[in-house]
Amino acid sequence: MSEVGVSILSDHVCKLGEGPSYDPATGVLIWFDILNGLLVEHRDGAGTRTHALGRMASAVAVVDPDRQLISAEDGLHLRETATGRLTLLQPIEEDNPATRSNDGRVHPCGAFWVSTMGKKAENGAGSIYWFFKGELRRLFSGVSIPNSIAFSPNGAIAYYTDSATGLLMRTDCDPATGLPRGEPKIFADRGGRSGDHDGSVVDNEGVLWNARWGEARVTAYAPDGRLMRSIAMQAKQVTCPAFFGPNADRLAVTSAWADMDDAARAADPHAGKTFLIDLPVQGRFEPRVVL
Repeated sequence: MSEVGVSILSDHVCKLGEGPSYDPATGVLIWFDILNGLLVEHRDGAGTRTHALGRMASAVAVVDPDRQLISAEDGLHLRETATGRLTLLQPIEEDNPATRSNDGRVHPCGAFWVSTMGKKAENGAGSIYWFFKGELRRLFSGVSIPNSIAFSPNGAIAYYTDSATGLLMRTDCDPATGLPRGEPKIFADRGGRSGDHDGSVVDNEGVLWNARWGEARVTAYAPDGRLMRSIAMQAKQVTCPAFFGPNADRLAVTSAWADMDDAARAADPHAGKTFLIDLPVQGRFEPRVVL
């Protein structure tokens, strides 16, 4: 498959970069360095800056111009963008110090799907939750490394994976509530390759863009699960893509150096940086979460 240009969007190095999301109202791309407890912001022309959160966090949803909803190791926090002040809104596994938050994304209706996992990736320690209009439900449990939460443009399909299985799943979804309908089915597998499915995002044409941890690739799947293209990246452990820019027509991709020894890091000098894929896409902006 043909390759496209990939450049470094931000030189800030994350131990475990995750959860990128672009806010068109502010022109800011946000992501997290989970293991260092940092929220990272990047604006074209203004560079990158970090904010210490005092806890591990991994996903963000915009509430309104003044507030964000942050998925952290003890639950969902409201964050005031002007001050950075955090207020716990919805506890999630706050009584279990062995778990932390991981992947998350907002359904078109405004529901927030977020996941948890063991801090040491313990087998079956994680879950995927649904939060909407003040209500929290556990959707799937016994998940080891929950990732790839994403939705079709009309909200009728939800995607997710347990990265430990190598299987990318899809399930029918209620467009009005973001709740799953019926049993999940296999959408795609790792195809005999060594990398794991990590974070994903779905464009306006229903194409799912997935970061392949351990494989230095971003892959694109058609709505029927067919592999459309594979894009080589400059870091082995890419973690999650997000649509970026005022037209949502570019892809930003986070990465990580976690679990690498000194020799592996020396062989992968851009690990932990955030990249820009020079490929026009029919992207879409993240919906705002409905509290």
